[in-house]
Amino acid sequence: MAFLAQIPKEQLIVQLEYGAILMLLGLATVFVFLTLLVFLTKGTSALARKIAPQTKPATAGAAVAVTATSSASDAEVAAAIVAAYAKSKE
Repeated sequence: MAFLAQIPKEQLIVQLEYGAILMLLGLATVFVFLTLLVFLTKGTSALARKIAPQTKPATAGAAVAVTATSSASDAEVAAAIVAAYAKSKE
């Protein structure tokens, strides 16, 4: 393995130049890919919004009916929990 002090100065400068060029090419490639990815994601999102059916919000009457039904089932669930708890303490 050669140490940096053993490499001629001209060869070291050439290697540093190649390294800098390779680094810049890599950075440019990543930048272009990420920019392309952002635009493709935005385009796909816009297309999905255009194709997907628009859902209308539920009316207030339907919400009241659902609430009344869920409170009745909540009472049944609470009764089942109390019964199970009492059974486990026997």
